[in-house]
Amino acid sequence: MKGNMRTIDRIIRILLAIVVFILYITGSITGVAAIILGTLAIVFILTSLLGFCPLYLLLKISTAGKSK
Repeated sequence: MKGNMRTIDRIIRILLAIVVFILYITGSITGVAAIILGTLAIVFILTSLLGFCPLYLLLKISTAGKSK
């Protein structure tokens, strides 16, 4: 599994997951929105840790740049 995410992409995903977590803790999001955004945040964290996004693979996108 070759990574297809650049560092900045990974950082942005982690920051978005943190924002979702803060919104949940403060009660700004609840119910179905909290479940959907929480699930998305978990996916963002996992893909950031792996450096690989399956959706990017399906769409033939790579932010990793060219290999030398």
